[in-house]
Amino acid sequence: MRLDRWLTTLGVCSRSEGKDLIRKGAVWVNAAPQRDPTALVETEKDQLRVRDQAVDGRILRHVVMHKPAGILTAARDRKQPTVMDLLPPVYGAIGCMPVGRLDKDTTGILVFTCDGELNHRLLAPGRHVDKIYEAEVTGRLGDREVQAFAAGLALSDFTAQPATLEVLEAGAETSRARVTVAEGKFHQIKRMFSATGHEVRRLHRLRFGPLTLDSELAEGAWRELTAEEVRALRQAAGMEE
Repeated sequence: MRLDRWLTTLGVCSRSEGKDLIRKGAVWVNAAPQRDPTALVETEKDQLRVRDQAVDGRILRHVVMHKPAGILTAARDRKQPTVMDLLPPVYGAIGCMPVGRLDKDTTGILVFTCDGELNHRLLAPGRHVDKIYEAEVTGRLGDREVQAFAAGLALSDFTAQPATLEVLEAGAETSRARVTVAEGKFHQIKRMFSATGHEVRRLHRLRFGPLTLDSELAEGAWRELTAEEVRALRQAAGMEE
């Protein structure tokens, strides 16, 4: 990547400002000033300093977040806060976007990546990347609902693929269950429960593909994925190294 474009992609400055900084010697690459805006750099390897401050130059990053309730899963919204507001601005600048979505009131594991192909493949129905949720619903759950989920539910605009419903607690007024699905349509789990006569009161995603929500990651907190976790995601997406 060109040096001036690198600075712009990272959100450090505009292209014209970047060229000016470079020509003034304010941009260093690998411990030496680089005065050519067109110089090519290796974004994942080269060390960058701007105005004598170290800058993380990586543009391929992957993040896991414990999404809190009340936050939209969207790149931006004029009226409401989004999950991107919980990340430093550089992640939005480099295009680190959520993989799929969680409803505004749903909590749990949410993955972000800058890799567009990885994002697409992880969401492709044919890949059958499982997502596991824990739900609290109204009414008593039993064998009828387990069998309905396993058979696949016909909803108004599509038929949900067979899913696994494990009843954890069954009460007359409230039940808890674990649901495993391989797709993620809009409000899908809520609609599946609704189709069997139950309203979801709380929904929490425990697992996305090979990744389980870190128990030490508080709501609203995030961290970058380890190299091993990224490899596991790529394998789940059929993108082995």
